[in-house]
Amino acid sequence: MSKIPFPAWERPHWQPSDEEALLQFYVFGKFLPGRAPSLDYGSEGLPEGVELTSHSHSSLRAWEGYPLKGGLGRMFKDDAPEAYQKAVDAPEVLVVRGRLPDSADTGYLRDTLGVLAALLDVGGVAILDPQTLSLNDAAGWRRQFVVRDGAPIRNHVLILRDTDEQQGRYWVHTRGMRKFGRPDISVRNVPEADSDRAGLLCERLVEIQALGAHFADGQELEAEGLPAGLVARLGGGYEDPEFNNTFVEFRWPE
Repeated sequence: MSKIPFPAWERPHWQPSDEEALLQFYVFGKFLPGRAPSLDYGSEGLPEGVELTSHSHSSLRAWEGYPLKGGLGRMFKDDAPEAYQKAVDAPEVLVVRGRLPDSADTGYLRDTLGVLAALLDVGGVAILDPQTLSLNDAAGWRRQFVVRDGAPIRNHVLILRDTDEQQGRYWVHTRGMRKFGRPDISVRNVPEADSDRAGLLCERLVEIQALGAHFADGQELEAEGLPAGLVARLGGGYEDPEFNNTFVEFRWPE
């Protein structure tokens, strides 16, 4: 197959900050020896701060954070049974993980994705992204990310809708913004009729933040088509049970 380089988005809204990007992926397979051909995808290798460790699958199963067991494993088995089976049967697992300082472009993500794509070329059969709760076999991952001119930013995060505390209201929120060193988005108190609008709002805010923007606590959103009174509230942290990240939250007005 022809190789497609990954883009590195410039971040026109970026300003220096102490925020960090966090990357984590599991690649399952039986890998050929030698360097994976990441240059084919525009990557010279993993960026500084991101490391790759190799494990036998049998030894990793005993690890407390092993992602294919427990409730998370059952979810993957139900949602992606073919990819799950390929991952479970693979004899080796490569763990790609690291923290990086906030930066003015996303070259770090380009380089990491290029390595992941190359690992699929040398024996990888599935990639698991715990930040977006996603497990894809090699073909599915390529369809989503190895896209000419680059996959849209939306493909790198998960947007969810759950019932909220108030009956008849929903909570629309994201996972995966740690890849960009930014808070996840949370929109509370959304009427069912406005769920699509809230989802589109999350998608737009994901893109703005991925391109470098920050929200200040108390900042009001003002844009055509949005209800008045959407005010940003900052919270969370890496230990937050719902996001594993900081978040910026808005409450849909009554």
